Amino acid sequence: MNDKQMQSNYIKIVGIIFNNLEFSHEVFGEKFYEFFIEVPRLSDTKDILPVIISERLINDINMDIGNYIVVEGQFRSYNRYEDTSNKLLLRVFVRDIYVPDETELEEMKRHPNEVFLNGYLCKETKFRTTPFGREITDMLLAVNRSYNKSDYIPCIAWGRNARYCEKLEVGDHIKVWGRIQSRKYQKKTENESYETKTAYEVSVTKLEHIKTENNRKKDDEEME
Repeated sequence: MNDKQMQSNYIKIVGIIFNNLEFSHEVFGEKFYEFFIEVPRLSDTKDILPVIISERLINDINMDIGNYIVVEGQFRSYNRYEDTSNKLLLRVFVRDIYVPDETELEEMKRHPNEVFLNGYLCKETKFRTTPFGREITDMLLAVNRSYNKSDYIPCIAWGRNARYCEKLEVGDHIKVWGRIQSRKYQKKTENESYETKTAYEVSVTKLEHIKTENNRKKDDEEME
């Protein structure tokens, strides 16, 4: 992975292969496959995350269900046209993959899901409180990548970070550290029934607001 990509969008996850590879698409003769990886949380729950990988990375890797692997890459977004509308798909795009030895695996299980993003807010933040009283702010982060493309990554901040992020504005430059989580929710259909969907987002554990000359001036004006 080149340095610029690592500086703006980097993920490292350790987990178990959850299902068999399925063909996704082909680019200039290079085939890509999708599968899910089961990543443990510190609690007893697990995240089931979607992964895209090139055929060129798996020649010497045992991709049997149940095997532990380490994946490094990026958290990317893709647009797919479904049911007369565009749908934002989120995938872990693999740049490197390997099988850890037992000693390395036990050490890596302490931090099995790490992501870093460096981007810009592209949508107004949304502050809310859960039924259990937890404070949350939802954000959408645009992260630049090669060939003038961007990835649009949903992020969620908690507690004091949520209160801070509530005041951020579209265009603000922030860096976030955290983990990718999967979350089930119920969506109402046109025939008034409900179907279970899965959302993927970055749960933020640490963030940095990059101050520019413009927002420094704005802060100074608000303090006067």
